[in-house]
Amino acid sequence: MAITPTTKLDDAALDQLFREARTINVWTDRAVSDDQVRELFDLLKMAPTSANCCPARFTFVKSKEAKERLVPHLMEGNQAKVMQAPVTAIIATDTAFAEKLPKLFPHEPDAKNWFADPAVSEETAFRNGTLQGAYLIMAARSLGLDCGPMSGFDKEGVDKEFFSGTTFKSNFLCSLGYGSDERIFPRSPRFDFDEAAQIL
Repeated sequence: MAITPTTKLDDAALDQLFREARTINVWTDRAVSDDQVRELFDLLKMAPTSANCCPARFTFVKSKEAKERLVPHLMEGNQAKVMQAPVTAIIATDTAFAEKLPKLFPHEPDAKNWFADPAVSEETAFRNGTLQGAYLIMAARSLGLDCGPMSGFDKEGVDKEFFSGTTFKSNFLCSLGYGSDERIFPRSPRFDFDEAAQIL
């Protein structure tokens, strides 16, 4: 299979993904369709994970009823955001992700056993599930959606409400939609290269 050569994205794309993108606190009433949510997932799922383990599980909270189930488990400052946002994704991790490796990594029949050690399994699941949550943010931005990632919730409460009887554990939340300019804070400082990076 030939690999398509990659080229640098133009400044407009880099601005949209990184330089000008902001965390949204107030949302417009413009809707996000189910087709957009599916398009988002179909994009983020293509990004890499260890051994293609894909441990993240995404619950897209969209209906008023589902939002009302989520809101009691949020810090007070996040409740209005979630009720106003068109969609809020619960990014969870499947702690039993290795059970799916015969489907996801079929050319290595023994791959499931690579994660027999619970410590290795837990670390792999958390790392790669978090990566997939980050891919969700970048995929959403690339499709023209704004993002409002957040912690600030009762993980045990969310897990009991949405994932009871499963092997899923919530990681973080991310609201999705079309943001308002209201309550956009000045961008916080970032490190310069020499403060956080090195070339050896």
